[in-house]
Amino acid sequence: MAVFNLGSINADLFYQVPHLLSPGETLASTDHSRGLGGKGANMSVAIARAAARATHIGAVGFDGRWAVERLLEYGVDTRHISELATPTGHAVIMVDGQGENAILLFPGANRAITETHIAVALDDATEADIFLFQNETSGQSDGATLASAKGLRVVYAAAPFDSGAVQAVLPLLDVLVMNAVEAEQLARATGTNLSDLPVRDIVVTLGGEGCRWLNTDLGTDQRFPAIPVTPVDTTGAGDTFTGFLVAGLDRGMPMEQAISLGQQAAAIMVTRHGTADVIPDLKDVQDARLA
Repeated sequence: MAVFNLGSINADLFYQVPHLLSPGETLASTDHSRGLGGKGANMSVAIARAAARATHIGAVGFDGRWAVERLLEYGVDTRHISELATPTGHAVIMVDGQGENAILLFPGANRAITETHIAVALDDATEADIFLFQNETSGQSDGATLASAKGLRVVYAAAPFDSGAVQAVLPLLDVLVMNAVEAEQLARATGTNLSDLPVRDIVVTLGGEGCRWLNTDLGTDQRFPAIPVTPVDTTGAGDTFTGFLVAGLDRGMPMEQAISLGQQAAAIMVTRHGTADVIPDLKDVQDARLA
């Protein structure tokens, strides 16, 4: 079993600030660092650290070789990451003293991935595998269509939210993961309750209020309380949750157990500064035993 993740790879440029910028404001940061990021890279690292096999489908520029090497160090299969003439994507991330963040994104090579690239990567995939994707790359619909036709379990983390992109792939999905704001936006865009969407499993993260899981086949709507921690940086927490959730499903866990695993990992993640480079591993989660 494996998770084939069509996902973004970014250089994350972090700036610690007294408060998030307002329009027209100039503000001096108190600290700066560079790390590996992008929703796709974050999720691939989380999947690998959760003891599942992560195969990343993506692209970087010549300036992104360090990012590919970092992914490989973290246990991610990088054979299907292409090096293109387009610069590597990057994100400028401001983090304030309360752990809240604001992010400016340059997509770069992430938007130059082709259907042929995805098809080659999925050539060896089987019905026992999972296909995961987000909204920071090109080829999303192509990838979901190819994966669904091959019988893979298709999981979509619908962020950054784009109602048109989500609606284009809804019929192909087995699992849809969103945060509360994205869920509200999708409900408004479709004029449909979440429980009426053509997706069997819908997982909605609720921040400090926990998580919600809807199974539309059974008509169930289950809530999972949040794990109480003191956050210092919420960047990457959602990606960590999704990566551990998908890794749990790939390892055969029932949805409830996979969600719990994701919550445990995300709770640890918000107590750390950074993104992919500080995602916890399975031993961290097992040792913490948060409740």
